[in-house]
Amino acid sequence: MANKKRAMFLKRRLRVRNKLRKESNGRLRLSVHRSNKNIHVQLIDDANGVTLASASSLEKDLGIAGKNNVDAAAKVGAKIAERAKEKGVEECYFDRGGFLFHGKVKALADAAREGGLKF
Repeated sequence: MANKKRAMFLKRRLRVRNKLRKESNGRLRLSVHRSNKNIHVQLIDDANGVTLASASSLEKDLGIAGKNNVDAAAKVGAKIAERAKEKGVEECYFDRGGFLFHGKVKALADAAREGGLKF
């Protein structure tokens, strides 16, 4: 059961990433990873293979260390938007990986949009 579930997740992640890669037009990728305890997001330049900015619920200055709920995801989304603005990035594409665009992932995306990122 667990192997089938993991295989479906990996298949979904590749399907999403390959579809986005075709439509990216050289934009940066906003990649989300959600675990049971934390949520992480990175702004990646795939052309150069460099991570420009990142944010995580593990950061102590956000005040949400160790929490994994919708509010924590929203704070992480706002923080990545702020860091992207500092780097001069306004447009990217949202790579949700194999995660459904619902709940924490959606809250993170909405907060990043409100912070000024366009995707």
